[in-house]
Amino acid sequence: MKNIFRTSALVVLGCMAVAAQANSPVGRWHTIDDKTGETKSVVTIEDAGGVLRGKVSQILRKDADPAAKCGLCKDDRKDQTILGMEIIRGVKKSAGNDYWDGGEILDPEEGKLYRVRLTPVEGGAKLQVRGFLGPFWRNQLWVKAP
Repeated sequence: MKNIFRTSALVVLGCMAVAAQANSPVGRWHTIDDKTGETKSVVTIEDAGGVLRGKVSQILRKDADPAAKCGLCKDDRKDQTILGMEIIRGVKKSAGNDYWDGGEILDPEEGKLYRVRLTPVEGGAKLQVRGFLGPFWRNQLWVKAP
């Protein structure tokens, strides 16, 4: 009887963990160009002790140079290869809200840093990525990658 209870408890906890991750930015995401609608890359977002970070794990554009560097970046990423680059830093779950913020996102094509808010939508199938620069903001909708 104890084994049945223990097994049931593990199944319930496992389901809760899967459900929590479905409504989390953690995972692999296809980035979509907000101007062309083209799939640009895959960004992998990981949780490191409650702080999210995201790296470019694949470049998908047909004409893209996989060795391209961030020549316009102004921080430690200057002249670093975009593939493998950490573009999301310092993001945490916002208390009492359904989004993660408090960090920054880098647009490596323009070298611009934005404050960022990540909001899972459509049951975690998509991720609304909103970058803020002063009073202005820019949205992208990323799609969960397999």
